[in-house]
Amino acid sequence: MATTVVCWNIAKRHDAWRQLVEMDADVALLQEAGRYPYDVASRVDIGPREHWDSHYWNSDWYKPRFPRLFDRWSMVVKLSDRVEVEWFKQVSPISDTAEDEIAVSGIGTIAAARIIPRDAAPFIAVSMYGRWIAPHRSAKSNMKVGYPDGSAHRIISDLSAFIGNTDPGTHRILAAGDLNMAFGGKDDAPFAPRERTVTDRMDALGLEMLGPQHPHGRQADPTPEYLPADTRNVPTYHTTSQTPATATNQLDWAFASRGFHHGITVRALNEVDEWGPSDHCRLLIEVSG
Repeated sequence: MATTVVCWNIAKRHDAWRQLVEMDADVALLQEAGRYPYDVASRVDIGPREHWDSHYWNSDWYKPRFPRLFDRWSMVVKLSDRVEVEWFKQVSPISDTAEDEIAVSGIGTIAAARIIPRDAAPFIAVSMYGRWIAPHRSAKSNMKVGYPDGSAHRIISDLSAFIGNTDPGTHRILAAGDLNMAFGGKDDAPFAPRERTVTDRMDALGLEMLGPQHPHGRQADPTPEYLPADTRNVPTYHTTSQTPATATNQLDWAFASRGFHHGITVRALNEVDEWGPSDHCRLLIEVSG
């Protein structure tokens, strides 16, 4: 029996939690997860707070500047009794961690757990969130939002701790989430070269990009100008001026260990009638074997 994983940036929407628990899925990899509503409390298990809350491994350096570090966490959520979940507690980026820890170098960017299906081998599941990082003030940049690839490279460094052999067939890792990057843009697209450094690094670690790609999702019509005509990208995010019907950007992606990836399918639930209450659609991931 396949293990069903839902990857979703829920934008702190309570209705997204409600829709999630109606899907009969086993595990959710969430980004921008705020508090869940009380009416779903008995149907979700978010594990120990140490697995997602960066306050647990930080000092009080932030208090003079911010009331809290972050409130839109990445999480690994247990949704069924068909799997057991062993969450990894976050600790500061040290070089030697305990069996139940993961060293993290970004705030709110990653959460990880070992998923143990009832009838299949365990695998590591990682929820990724490529937070935007503002340029340093000395750069005098006109990039108001910033850039996400810095967060993505921190994520890759953190999850690489689970890769202890040059043969990717020895690993069973599924990493998915909102990376805030389109990938596959034209060579003259402003951030295409920086985005390629992320996929190149994933590939070097033996992590295959699974998409989703067309036909496993509806494509944007017309094709965005920054993408080539033969793109297979499928929109997974809409801006405040768009709707699910007019969404153009694919920002959500899944990767898996080479070899392990053959038993995994990924589809974007991006049809208008299945999009859901968030500005991101869901990725439906089936893990077999």
